[in-house]
Amino acid sequence: MDNLNFVLSVLAILILVVGLVYTYSLGNRQHKKQGNYDTEINEKVVKHPYLRNPVFLTYALASLFVIFYIIYISINSTW
Repeated sequence: MDNLNFVLSVLAILILVVGLVYTYSLGNRQHKKQGNYDTEINEKVVKHPYLRNPVFLTYALASLFVIFYIIYISINSTW
């Protein structure tokens, strides 16, 4: 069962990393395509674009939950 936990932990981290990289690249692609149709952006968002983005905040929180879960399972499992 310990091998299954390790494999699932690695898989969860891999999914988080791939999703974060994909989201970041998609955001850069959209940023380059901005045209005249966009409205003014709040100056707080311009100063901190990643902290004000709910997608990146979700990835950060999910990463923290996965890391804490891995630590919890490693502490409570018997070797």
